[in-house]
Amino acid sequence: MIKRRLLVSALMAISVSLMGCGGSTAMFRGDISHTGKMASSGPTSLDNLAWKYTFPDKVYASPVSDGDNIYLGCKDGQLYAIDQNSGKVQWSFRTGGNVESSVALADGYVFVGSWDKNLYAIDAETRAEHWKFPVKGPISSSPVVNDGTVYVGGEDGNMYAVDIETGREKWKFNAKGGIYTSPAIKGDLLFFGTLRGVMYAVNLETGQEFWRFPTRHKIHSSPAVDDNNVYFGSDDKHLYAVNIRTGQQTWKKKTAGQVLSSPALSGDLVIVGSKDSYVYGFDKDNGFREWEYRTQGPVFSSPVIASGAVYVGSTDRNLYVLNESDGSLLWKYATEDKVFSAPVVSDGKVFFNSVDGSLYAVR
Repeated sequence: MIKRRLLVSALMAISVSLMGCGGSTAMFRGDISHTGKMASSGPTSLDNLAWKYTFPDKVYASPVSDGDNIYLGCKDGQLYAIDQNSGKVQWSFRTGGNVESSVALADGYVFVGSWDKNLYAIDAETRAEHWKFPVKGPISSSPVVNDGTVYVGGEDGNMYAVDIETGREKWKFNAKGGIYTSPAIKGDLLFFGTLRGVMYAVNLETGQEFWRFPTRHKIHSSPAVDDNNVYFGSDDKHLYAVNIRTGQQTWKKKTAGQVLSSPALSGDLVIVGSKDSYVYGFDKDNGFREWEYRTQGPVFSSPVIASGAVYVGSTDRNLYVLNESDGSLLWKYATEDKVFSAPVVSDGKVFFNSVDGSLYAVR
């Protein structure tokens, strides 16, 4: 059961970065819509290890970059800030439980959830606790921040909206099922899935339900959203596209394995991994399979996209870099253990970790 929870937490904590520092914004999958599309350029090859940092314990979370530091939680209960140029720890913050949530940075604060049942706001300059917000279950969901509010799901079955300055609850929505997914935002709606297999759309300001869409199994895949649809995977082995205003299915595509990976959006493509060991590129409009690439192990990692390339990890211990247009292999890089988490691309480097507790910086 513990191993299952650790794996699930790893799948949900898939992050990419936005540029900037100081007053920068960076969060789960790069933006509030969770597109996984990154502005920073990626490396031209994967044959030069810039540095590797080994943590005191296993690492199931995924890294976030603000352009200066890589932020990554560890099973030892600490959040680490690591200089992305040197690989040296700049500071750490201890919580009372495993840190499987990826961070969000906004307005001078670092937000992160912990298995000690608290959401933390850490002052990015002083590294001191600004506030902590208690919930009734562990937090594996990665927070998203928008317009003075941080949103995060709990294993207690609630989605919370919390004021970023005061740490006070604005609203909560009882989804009646544990939430591992990170919420995504488009317009006035917040989207998230639950372990009851339901994808919800709720009003961003009030938390009032707008629509719900049931699947046949648990949802561990965090949603990505564009102007038309919300895209997400389900443990029922399907990838779904659901209209954001009506809550009606646009299309669904079956794979041969559970889809715990979170999709990335780029151009006309939805790109996602599956437990069947494949990475798929589907047409956003109709779900037509444009390409597929087979790895040698289940793909739980969520892909990110930069410079026309798809970066994604596999349980076969490799990080893969695929051509975005046709899915052909550009490079791959071998690690010492399974890669559940997603990479971060920043300043010509790719940063990613494997469950052996090592964070890699490759250029």
